[in-house]
Amino acid sequence: MKPDTEAFFDTNTNTVTYVVSDPATKACAVIDPVLDFDAAAARTATKSADKVIEFVRQMDFKCEWILETHVHADHLSAAPYIRRALGGKLAIGSEITVTQNTFGPIFNAGVDLPRDGRQFDHLFADNDSFDLGAISAQALHTPGHTPACMTYVIGDAAFVGDTLFMPDYGTARADFPGGDARTLYRSIRRIFELPEETRLFMCHDYLPEGRSQHQWETTVKEQKHSNIHIHAGVDENAFVAMREERDNQLGMPRLILPSIQVNIRGGNMPRAEGNGTIYLKLPVNVLGEPQTPPEETGPRTQ
Repeated sequence: MKPDTEAFFDTNTNTVTYVVSDPATKACAVIDPVLDFDAAAARTATKSADKVIEFVRQMDFKCEWILETHVHADHLSAAPYIRRALGGKLAIGSEITVTQNTFGPIFNAGVDLPRDGRQFDHLFADNDSFDLGAISAQALHTPGHTPACMTYVIGDAAFVGDTLFMPDYGTARADFPGGDARTLYRSIRRIFELPEETRLFMCHDYLPEGRSQHQWETTVKEQKHSNIHIHAGVDENAFVAMREERDNQLGMPRLILPSIQVNIRGGNMPRAEGNGTIYLKLPVNVLGEPQTPPEETGPRTQ
């Protein structure tokens, strides 16, 4: 079973949002939608999400699912906005509770952040099956980048979140709270056990040196043979050493603080305070090592 896929690339965060659809029934899922956010002004906009909504309506699709591959650190989720416009169940991996319990204390979140995943309509456990129209799908728990990372296998297509990037760019970082390079290695090896012809869709693309066009689709076979970090023959210890050394050189993504505190709430903002204004917190000297200036100020999660 081969679903149709339409990709929407957000240049501000290098994020790819997908509309995945069953040609037979016109059922669709929206994967990893982006809410535009101007960090300097702390203002949101819905231009990116509106493009997705317009496409779904033009194609006369019925939105059954809004799927988050993980709690993103590089963009705010537009999932609630998409759900209000198109319907569908908002879903993420069941280990979201681990992420909520990890980051809740960092933001000193109180009773307005229940840490049982109730902000989502459905929590997928590892190996859970679901349907997209007439197409069978499966949710695979692939942690390492974050504790709650999921890969959604829909027919012959797999949506891997930040776990993998294009072969010439490598793999996700594993140094965020709750991340682990050894776990990431094992999760990627699990993805590599899928049939070699499985289409793999990335959540991001950052142009590596020597490439001028953004790309986000590859295959299991291509990744196994060509991924610069984890191709066939790279053992676990070598990968962990490489990943940890590289992660030590990376600065924090520029939107990590607003993104995480919104995304652990299912894309919802914190509760407005007494004056009716919503505030996002900036915990000082909590994440990463101090750098003056930061070595890397882009939105990267790689």
